[in-house]
Amino acid sequence: MEKKQEITLVEIPPQAVLGIRKKGHYPDIAVLLPKLFEYVFSRGIGIAGMPMFLCHETGKEEAMAANEAGTADIEVAVPVIGNPEGSGDIRSYTVPGGKMARTFHRGPYEACEPTYLALFAWICEHNLRISGPIRELYHNDPNEVKPDEILTEILAPVE
Repeated sequence: MEKKQEITLVEIPPQAVLGIRKKGHYPDIAVLLPKLFEYVFSRGIGIAGMPMFLCHETGKEEAMAANEAGTADIEVAVPVIGNPEGSGDIRSYTVPGGKMARTFHRGPYEACEPTYLALFAWICEHNLRISGPIRELYHNDPNEVKPDEILTEILAPVE
């Protein structure tokens, strides 16, 4: 028997971040996050939360087409303490807060589609609509845990 996906509404505060945003393929996330962490660590910047990916495509078909064409709008960010300066393609900014539908996916990143489908169905069932980029927060490092132990928090801003 398949376990029902737990989804809740939460209020998330705005977060100061250092981030990178570029066009490309979704696997570029695995290249951009280490680049961002190298910048943060080399400058002794304090980390205030989990690294995240912000997905700017608005649907599965759009995301798949953008990834295939290499035009996916990829944004990765790390919450930081204070307001450190960025450099080059690394920017300092604030990620907006607000009301979010939240769920968790445990397992490989490439197996998260059922989690997303459950989230989208829940949002529709509750007469809400997605009002901004969906966020994935990475609670552990896939290089340090088994694939079935990877934990991803998924947040969809809603109104």
